[in-house]
Amino acid sequence: MTTVTANHARHSARKVRKRGDRSPAASLALHLTLIISSVIAVFPVLWVLLTSLKPAKFASTTDFFKETTFENYTNLIKDTEFLSWFGNSVIVAGLSTVIGVFVSATTGYAVSRFRFPGKRGLMWTLLVTQMFPVAVLIVPIYNIMSTMGLLNQPAGLVITYLTISVPFCAWMMKGFFDTIPREIDESGQVDGLTPFGTFWRLILPLAKPGLAVTAFYSFITAWGEVAYASAFMVGDENLTLAGGLQKFVNQYGAQWGPMTAASVLIAIPAALVFLFAQKHLVTGMSAGAVKG
Repeated sequence: MTTVTANHARHSARKVRKRGDRSPAASLALHLTLIISSVIAVFPVLWVLLTSLKPAKFASTTDFFKETTFENYTNLIKDTEFLSWFGNSVIVAGLSTVIGVFVSATTGYAVSRFRFPGKRGLMWTLLVTQMFPVAVLIVPIYNIMSTMGLLNQPAGLVITYLTISVPFCAWMMKGFFDTIPREIDESGQVDGLTPFGTFWRLILPLAKPGLAVTAFYSFITAWGEVAYASAFMVGDENLTLAGGLQKFVNQYGAQWGPMTAASVLIAIPAALVFLFAQKHLVTGMSAGAVKG
């Protein structure tokens, strides 16, 4: 038996090595494909970064390293309401993320664990609401926010962004909670925990990957959204970053220097959030897709 097992192991190892062997041409083609794909992915970002470091007279040229300057960044901060836009975006995105994570997690847990009237209807609602494009929803939501007096208010944008992120995130969290054994809930009940206590103390610590994906999606939805931010907010001091960027574009042209500088500064927080959540993103998204 030992001899047969050893022969089988050697045979499997040889098969693995054979599969891993590539011809020089195949290896070259693979590396060229990866290099070209990387260049295509990085090129737009690098172009924006280098353009932000050029004076206005070279903004539309390829003279990237001629008279390099940080003037676009200093003028952006001194001569515009960029810091106000940045602060408004931090408030809106922060509240949208915190509230979105809490509502999505509690909704997903309730749908995953409990039986209640209207459960199937709620699940269908979470799916159907994701089918409507922004162009269809913007007018009715605008009317609702106007009636409630929430236009030109950060709270109005927060509520709007929650209507976008919560249905998707709640459905995803439901799938993630389905992968957590119900025996954990039962052990919490045996220890005298309430349903919310079980959720808060036992289930949430196991759901960090799903929470990371929910937080990332909620933040990106609020941080980079343009249509609602432009329609619901007016006045330079009330704009978010997405709405503020449009100030650099008019019917006669675009101010490429300050616009690219603002784009770089806007991308930094999103990149930091991604770096913070990236180790959980793949795990959370794959786990949430196991049981839809």
